[in-house]
Amino acid sequence: MNSDDLELFARVAKTGSISRTAMDLGANQSTISRRIGILEAELGVRLFRRSGRGVGLTEHGEQLLGYALAMEKTLDEARIAMQDSGKRGPATLSIAAQPTIARIMFGRLGHRLKARYPGTRIRFVEGLATHILGWLNDGDVDLAVMYVPEHPGASQFDTLLSEQVCLVTPAASPLPEGPFAVSGLAGVPLILPSTHHGLRVLVESLAARHGFTPNIALECDGSISITKRLVIEQCGSTVLPAAAVVEEVASGRVRCFPLTDPEVQREVALAWPQNRVMPEGVWHVAQMIRDLVADLSGDGSWPNTTLHPASKA
Repeated sequence: MNSDDLELFARVAKTGSISRTAMDLGANQSTISRRIGILEAELGVRLFRRSGRGVGLTEHGEQLLGYALAMEKTLDEARIAMQDSGKRGPATLSIAAQPTIARIMFGRLGHRLKARYPGTRIRFVEGLATHILGWLNDGDVDLAVMYVPEHPGASQFDTLLSEQVCLVTPAASPLPEGPFAVSGLAGVPLILPSTHHGLRVLVESLAARHGFTPNIALECDGSISITKRLVIEQCGSTVLPAAAVVEEVASGRVRCFPLTDPEVQREVALAWPQNRVMPEGVWHVAQMIRDLVADLSGDGSWPNTTLHPASKA
């Protein structure tokens, strides 16, 4: 006996007619009669009294109907719960991002999440790539939006967009407007993070490919805000995504030159832990993030970016 048997039994009990049940289901009357007969044989009791007016429940049938109705109720509740889970969202949700990305998207993401999932307790976390990868691996955050690292560890990545990387100089820089060749970085005093930071790795990789050693004027392992402040104070130049200096460029405090020959881009991706099953509600949030990133790129809030199609994996 299984749930299908109980569902059929309950249908016959409610209609009081095998022929009516067969008509409702688009099945042969003989098929319905045979399945009821098999169920009665399995249970070893008569469930229906047959008459010219249809069928009626025996005492055993009345007893089984109680179980069948309880099963129907349980299945309906389970169906509704599963359908509603995506609408309600997860009970708690932790999302991490690197500082530049957090500044661009956390505000609008917070509004969208609270509107869609008012009952979800939302936590935003800002950190460097190494910290975020550790949080994902340890289960401290559910999702992250971050630059794809050279060593991804135990995390999976779905690329959202590519972001243009620029040379950022003090406002008084004599450089002409327009793109700046990567090979020209050899003569620029740079303010960069220390060895393991993604931007430092990127610059050193570019230098190795173009046969020069970066001119490190100053190392700064603080926030990007501090690095930008050092550039404004003319302590050197730096390499950052264009989106990181939108406000400073607009106010004339720094200048921004897209790197070219070759064009330099960093990929921004949605990341999640590889070693855990992702709750269904979190996948809905991931799609919300992808939609938001498309909106931010489209309306210019995330400038100098190229969207990537969603992964089919």
